[in-house]
Amino acid sequence: MQIAKDAVVQFHYTLFDAKGEQIETSRDHEPVLYLHGQAGLLDGLVEAMEGRSAGDSFSIELPVDKAYGPVRPDALQKVQIKHLQGARKWKPGMLAVIQTEQGPRQVTVVKVGHSQAVVDSNHPLAGRDLKFDVEILAVRPATEDELAHGHAHGAGGHQH
Repeated sequence: MQIAKDAVVQFHYTLFDAKGEQIETSRDHEPVLYLHGQAGLLDGLVEAMEGRSAGDSFSIELPVDKAYGPVRPDALQKVQIKHLQGARKWKPGMLAVIQTEQGPRQVTVVKVGHSQAVVDSNHPLAGRDLKFDVEILAVRPATEDELAHGHAHGAGGHQH
């Protein structure tokens, strides 16, 4: 089966920066499972998977605009420290989660004051060209349950 809308795809990836340095890999964990055609993966990666099948391996270079976008200079903001989730004591460079009107959002702590912190809401990989090495492990049709929920379910079934 080829990857197309409403296919469930299981894959491993290794992510590199433009210099070829590894940033992360799924190979240390369970493979990624996603429902093709739903939000959740970078557009450039989704486009590169379209039409591929289980057993395919490929590399794709994503320029900034197909990855996490350019760095937005207006993404710095002050927030109350009590709204930062993920640690008890904050230092610059740490990742935190804040609740927004659009749901939880990951931010990077830039500066910490007594009661407020300056955070950067750019994705940590914004402004960077990226390269993915991908191995597609399995492709199958989505179940009715997965289509109704808008995401893939793991081997054990419904996992939320």
